Amino acid sequence: MFAVLKREFRSYFQNVIGWLFVAALMALFGLYFYVYNLRQGYPYLYYTLSAITIIFMIAVPILTMRSFAEDRKNKTDQLMLTAPVPVAKVVLGKYLAMLAVFTVDIAVFCVTPLILRAFGTIPMGESYIAILAFWLYGAASIAVGMFISALTESQVIAAVLTFVVLFISYMMQSLTGLISSDGNWLTKILNGLDLYAPFEKFQGGCLDITAILYYVTVIVLFNFFTVQAIQKRRWSISKKTFSLGVFSSSFIVVVFALAVVANLAVDALPTRITSVDCSYSKLYSITKDTKKTMKKLKSDVTIYVLAAEKSKDAQIDSMLERYKDLSGHIRVKYVNPKSKPYFYKDYTDNAPTSNSLIVVSDKRSKVIDYYDIYDYQSNMDYSTYSYNNELKGFDAEGQITSAIQYVTMDANQLPVVYQITGHDEATIGSAFSDVISKSNMTLSSVELLNEESVPKDAAAIIINAPQKDFNKNDAQKVIDYLQKGGKAIIVGMHSETEMPNFASILDTYGVSLTTGPIADNDAQHYYNMGGPLYLLPNVNSSSYTGSLSGGYVYLPISLGINYPQNSTTDDTESTEESKTTYTSLLDTSDDAVAKNNPNSMQDYGYEDGDDKGPFSVGLAVEDKVDDDHTTQLVVFASPYVFSDDASQMTTNNASLFSDVIGNMITDTQSAGSVIPEKEYTLSNLTVNALHAALLGLLVTIILPILLLAGGIVIFMVRRKK
Repeated sequence: MFAVLKREFRSYFQNVIGWLFVAALMALFGLYFYVYNLRQGYPYLYYTLSAITIIFMIAVPILTMRSFAEDRKNKTDQLMLTAPVPVAKVVLGKYLAMLAVFTVDIAVFCVTPLILRAFGTIPMGESYIAILAFWLYGAASIAVGMFISALTESQVIAAVLTFVVLFISYMMQSLTGLISSDGNWLTKILNGLDLYAPFEKFQGGCLDITAILYYVTVIVLFNFFTVQAIQKRRWSISKKTFSLGVFSSSFIVVVFALAVVANLAVDALPTRITSVDCSYSKLYSITKDTKKTMKKLKSDVTIYVLAAEKSKDAQIDSMLERYKDLSGHIRVKYVNPKSKPYFYKDYTDNAPTSNSLIVVSDKRSKVIDYYDIYDYQSNMDYSTYSYNNELKGFDAEGQITSAIQYVTMDANQLPVVYQITGHDEATIGSAFSDVISKSNMTLSSVELLNEESVPKDAAAIIINAPQKDFNKNDAQKVIDYLQKGGKAIIVGMHSETEMPNFASILDTYGVSLTTGPIADNDAQHYYNMGGPLYLLPNVNSSSYTGSLSGGYVYLPISLGINYPQNSTTDDTESTEESKTTYTSLLDTSDDAVAKNNPNSMQDYGYEDGDDKGPFSVGLAVEDKVDDDHTTQLVVFASPYVFSDDASQMTTNNASLFSDVIGNMITDTQSAGSVIPEKEYTLSNLTVNALHAALLGLLVTIILPILLLAGGIVIFMVRRKK
């Protein structure tokens, strides 16, 4: 076998075919590598490799057409047919030689992620899984082409037939869609001939064992078919032609059946076994919180996917398979909107987009729109003065887990959070309202002027940076609510106007705000583009900041928070008389000062009238009312802490909000855990025009030309000899 491999591999590079194959594949890869990775700065190699898979329809026929057809035409195959050498070794040697030629390009591809690392963050696991998928797809295509070459003595016919077969395989999804949009037994059989579909399973860094087995099966089967095709000709001169022919056919059926059974058996295994998440952001992994939720699930839940199964979203489908593996109460059904266009009307008035989900239990239902799963950010393209939507996040787990919790909860487990309005309060950003929604809470607004008290069903209230003072009665309504064990998030802000009634709410618990904003003169504690007033405070460990380990929170133009404490105590202070506990969540550095006269300040350093730090800029207050009730008050002093601007700077502000609001919900009104959105894309690479041009020129033109020129020179020299 190794002798055949060496002879065949050498022969490909002793004429133009091997060099042409390597150069053509390299040139096409280089072109898309330049456009996607160097010019546009995408850090994902999958984009490039996916775009050039179509090259197999042209390159593979060129590589494989001569493998057996040439020997048959030149009658040199008689040596193989009559030699005492197992045909399987000859076939395997020829196949491995062609695979080695293909692998020359793959070796070059493997270097490109290392080059891209010089220009930014690269998802190395995703990159090399994409290369592996491309290699497997190519290896399977070569096996098909070799088999076709063994059926004819014409290299042209072998090349044309290989092109046709690979083209039909590439277009199989479209062809089966013409047969049936919903799918049937025939389309399922035909989809088994689709060589491209398994390649897509590797998208996003998912190492799919079923796809690997499929490609290995195709490679083994077509090598086996090639052996059988040659064996049939080898034994055609034997007196036992009939009996051996029957045996050969039976053997083919048995091997094919075993291959099908093996693939079906592996496909039936749980997704957690057959799929390994190697993505940079762990897009396909299920968090511990979801696993706990699924373990406690007692009610049956059906998830309807509004799409034909053949046109399903691969990433969403992969995530749904993991939910099915976690609980036997989860069922997933695909509903084709074309055959059932009004299916959604049983659950919502507005038609969801394609691939949206409807989660249903015997209690209620919830619709998850496709565009709530994928988070797109609109960016201005100043070259065209138009907006482009850029995919930033994948929130399938967060949305699905939240929906399952919502449809299975009892009515008394669905809390209502009231935002106090009527005092020009700041608007809560969409990222923070999404946290409330994913927590299965209802966010409602209430003007206390029109109410006798804070609504009795309030699980918590939010007072978000009022610009006008409360009247005395409204302030007392909030105080009365808190003194009965209420929960509140209160955000203050710097104002030229005094607001004594609003201040009285905080003063009830010994809390007050500094007169002026905080300037932190430690460069590690402020945002450089903004200056010392744009704080990045220290995050203290507590139940209110559990998901912020190692992260930072963005607090621009924040006041300081004063609370009862001794200079010799730590961040948590408890008094026996009041049974009140103070926990500083966010602290400035020692170099911070409160600029109490901001309109006349000369610089950000300490001046007369200023207060010296450190300061708390996020404070939790817990006051035990009785054995069953504890007041929880969390205070911030930046009006932008829960704004859209803050969420664009960092996702940690939303995580802080999620931790705080979740910590306030009692056991009897548990909204469940909020699964944060997973970052879908990394930041684009920063490749200057010169480097992009030089690398693009090298990979797209220089290397292919050198390879092709080398092949032509070698061919001409050998021809002269």
